[in-house]
Amino acid sequence: MKMQIALIGVIFIVWISSLNWRRSVKAVFCVIIFEGILRKWVLPQASDMIYFLKDLIIGGSYINYYFNHETKYPFKTNGLTVLLLLATGWCLFQAFNPSLGSPIVGFFGLKTYLFYIPLMWMFPTLFQSEDDLYKNLRNYLVLAIPVCLLSIAQFFSPVSSPINVYAGGQEATATLTGTAAVRVTGTFPYIAGYAVYLSVCFSLLIPLLTVKQSSFWRAVTLVEALLVAGTSFMTGARGLLLFEVLFLAGYACVIGLTQPSLAARCTKQIILPSIIISGAVSTFFRSAIDAFFARSANSSPETFFDRALSAFAEPFQATSLKGLDGYGTGATHQAVSALRQVLNLRTGELPPPSEGETGRVVLELGPFGFLFWYGLRLVLIFSLWQVFLKLKKPFLRQLALVGFLFQAIQITGPVVFNNTFSLYYWFFSGLIFLLPQLERRDFLNDRQMVQEQNV
Repeated sequence: MKMQIALIGVIFIVWISSLNWRRSVKAVFCVIIFEGILRKWVLPQASDMIYFLKDLIIGGSYINYYFNHETKYPFKTNGLTVLLLLATGWCLFQAFNPSLGSPIVGFFGLKTYLFYIPLMWMFPTLFQSEDDLYKNLRNYLVLAIPVCLLSIAQFFSPVSSPINVYAGGQEATATLTGTAAVRVTGTFPYIAGYAVYLSVCFSLLIPLLTVKQSSFWRAVTLVEALLVAGTSFMTGARGLLLFEVLFLAGYACVIGLTQPSLAARCTKQIILPSIIISGAVSTFFRSAIDAFFARSANSSPETFFDRALSAFAEPFQATSLKGLDGYGTGATHQAVSALRQVLNLRTGELPPPSEGETGRVVLELGPFGFLFWYGLRLVLIFSLWQVFLKLKKPFLRQLALVGFLFQAIQITGPVVFNNTFSLYYWFFSGLIFLLPQLERRDFLNDRQMVQEQNV
């Protein structure tokens, strides 16, 4: 009976999602923010099932988009396409690796690598103009306000508080060193997902602070930036703070070197907000800042940098364990053990433990698969840089820079093993196709308006 009810629920969600693909794609980016509410407080006993909710919604949107008669964004043959096909083919090949014990594990692994990639070609027709994109991003970032307010409540609540739990209703255990304050998760199931969300919000708020907005929306943007910056300390995530520092430095340097006039204008627009935000953060989030730096002081700097650099060393170590082969697509995924138990699958060959994604990709796909996968990621970064250089409209150009910096700084980020990161990663990758399309479309609309006025 439970299986029948679950199957009916799956069919219903996919059917609803397939009615309007634009609405479904926009909805899934809201679902990743609030699914933790269901997994932590509403239906903790169904946490594992709710994990797949966003995938069902995306699956429905794929059905509607790729099987309707609407004009699709053209699939072009270039270096990006070639590497994408190579990576896809190799992931498919490794899905049938005998070391997995069952191809079902391989098919699950394919989902973690490839399922969100088709979103890239949907974004160019998801937004109709630059103004439409701006309004959607502006409205989306408003959601950061309640999420961050919840984080503040978590920080000042005891660890045993009902609001301080992880997915499945498990009590939060991570605290900031030397204090009773919990490392906050907001509406997300775990700290890692919330840290990704804050990094995305931080990245998108920078260009919004430099564009012309009404007084109301400028004030809202300042509040969002204040809350994102303040609650970043409450996560205790040093990688998040390092990302924000590198992002700001990279953003300022690239704009200053490539567009000095725009840099001067942006500097004038952002000086006052920066002073306000810095003063407010240091005043209202002093306890969080002190707790964060106390945690950093009690942790060995060598350990932190060793962890950061291990992402580049692990692939070489992993290669020596299996040679030119891998253990199969999905072999190291954290959900595979539960999948094997539920479906009573053969255990297969257990891969050695590896903490970082780079090492785990080598263990799963082997060195050739690693080269294809990270070659694809490098080409995406290079493509975003090219888009940045070619665009003329300031806001679109800054968004291309945001996508470039986000992916370049997090070149070793968990695209495969963190679905929150993965969704945002492929959104930023979709800017490669979206931003030139919007600029071209707006140019044609402006030219048409001029022609009509002349007539």
